[in-house]
Amino acid sequence: MDLLLWRHAEAEEGEDDLKRRLTERGERQARLMGAWIREHQPKDLRIIVSPSIRTQQTAQALKLPYETHRKIGPDACVSELIAATGWPDAAGSVLVVGH
Repeated sequence: MDLLLWRHAEAEEGEDDLKRRLTERGERQARLMGAWIREHQPKDLRIIVSPSIRTQQTAQALKLPYETHRKIGPDACVSELIAATGWPDAAGSVLVVGH
């Protein structure tokens, strides 16, 4: 299994961490990186995304199907992230869009 990690693009400041949105610059960053990932994506790619708005917006730039996992949100611990990916036994590749 290949594990790929993508931190969300630049986001606005804010009190409610889950509701912070991407800045204009962040939206451009996400589009550019999303295009690069689509062009170079491995076969059998599974994409899992944190439920925060900024990670959802970042993942949407991929224009690929993805799963939202609460366990990889901003307050997640490493063991929850590892469990969500199925590492090391999962087949194919997993891309995590997180924090």
